[in-house]
Amino acid sequence: MSRLIVVSNRVTPPSGDGEESVGGLAMALAAALREYSGIWFGWSGRTTPEFTGHLHMSRVQGVTVATVDLEEADLEEYYNGYANKTLWPLFHYRLDITAYDRSFGEGYERANRRFAETLRPLIEPDDLVWIHDYHLIPLARELRRLGVKNRMGFFLHIPWPAHQLMVTLPRHRQLVQAMFDYDLVGFQTDGYLQAFEEYVTSEVDGMRLDDEHIAAFGKTVRVGAFPIGVDAADFSRIVSSPRALRTYDVMAAHTVFRKMIVGVDRLDYSKGLEERFLGFERFLVDNPELRREVLFLQIAPLSRESVDAYQEIRARLDALSGRINGEFADIDWNPVRYVNKTYRRDELAGVYRAARVGLVTPLRDGMNLVAKEYIAAQNPEDPGVLVLSRFAGAADRMREALIVNPNSPEEISEALARALTMEREERIRRWRALFDRVCREDVESWRDSFVNALADPPRPKAATPQALAS
Repeated sequence: MSRLIVVSNRVTPPSGDGEESVGGLAMALAAALREYSGIWFGWSGRTTPEFTGHLHMSRVQGVTVATVDLEEADLEEYYNGYANKTLWPLFHYRLDITAYDRSFGEGYERANRRFAETLRPLIEPDDLVWIHDYHLIPLARELRRLGVKNRMGFFLHIPWPAHQLMVTLPRHRQLVQAMFDYDLVGFQTDGYLQAFEEYVTSEVDGMRLDDEHIAAFGKTVRVGAFPIGVDAADFSRIVSSPRALRTYDVMAAHTVFRKMIVGVDRLDYSKGLEERFLGFERFLVDNPELRREVLFLQIAPLSRESVDAYQEIRARLDALSGRINGEFADIDWNPVRYVNKTYRRDELAGVYRAARVGLVTPLRDGMNLVAKEYIAAQNPEDPGVLVLSRFAGAADRMREALIVNPNSPEEISEALARALTMEREERIRRWRALFDRVCREDVESWRDSFVNALADPPRPKAATPQALAS
């Protein structure tokens, strides 16, 4: 079997002790690299005054890791700039805070070129190269320029924006053209794939050749939806670990005679945290008889603190949680417990199991693995209820959740009231359907479907000259 080279912006090698990131990307890639021999390549997370291209090689939990330090200007322009101030807000439909700065784009191109030059010597002729996320869209183009002919796949973990939004990006055509240097491009959902196809067919006169291939810019690329999953079996095992059980006992003791609602999200404006707090506030107003029966725990680890938009949302959430507690708290009860701290996966498993409601309400999300982890952690005999945003990619395949519009405080309030009063039989029925799908469509299924598609491509139909015109 060919080696697999995984490339991502940040490399988080698996520790195997339950301390992995809350985010799904690190866990998914770790699972892939445990199965396939190869290399995980990316940024070390460190900066250097001058880029040297020196590789740091190590082996962690059976995974070969190769990292490179970035120049300080790369960090500012490529990562903090184009990735986090331009592409991230644009792809999450936040035109109001999207920054268009030519230096950001130049830094993005430069960093991807440097990644390619550093990675090139590690690639052997039969390797499969799997590149991840919006930070690295041009990487295949840069590797092709260096003579790499290997099969290369790209997976986008975040949403692909609508055509009307994409065209607001300066040099949007060049960015999309770079995606046609891949052999396979994967999206989280059919909806994001359709948005990509709409851009290609409407903006650059491309066309779909068959169910799996799109032609444009004189090239053909295979495309598909590959919804990412969680390691459901592992998470179900973790929930019975000593630390998870201890965390469950602590949460159960602190919520005795009350039902806990839990949200777990990285502190980010795309996660709908302000709207979630307002929805919970509306629930307290609408349901005075249920007020003292609930506790809302929001865990929101800090992220990207150097970006102004993240500092602003933290200040607004601090104010909102204080206002809600000030209005509704009693001497022995605060309705909101808001925590800016990172917790281990096994600790989160205990928290999820203790929660009657999992509240997952992003304004826009590629998939959202917290929703799937919440389901995997539930007690089969007395499961909780998932309240899920219709704008999370996970909503496409988790219809047994209570689906809400996160922009509507009324819908969140009504869903919370229904979830908290739902009979056990209905909770079990909904959970069983969700759990079965989470187990079938797990991280191994995602990994294998993408890698198999990359390694064994079907033959596309011949493109017409019009379809291949740039």
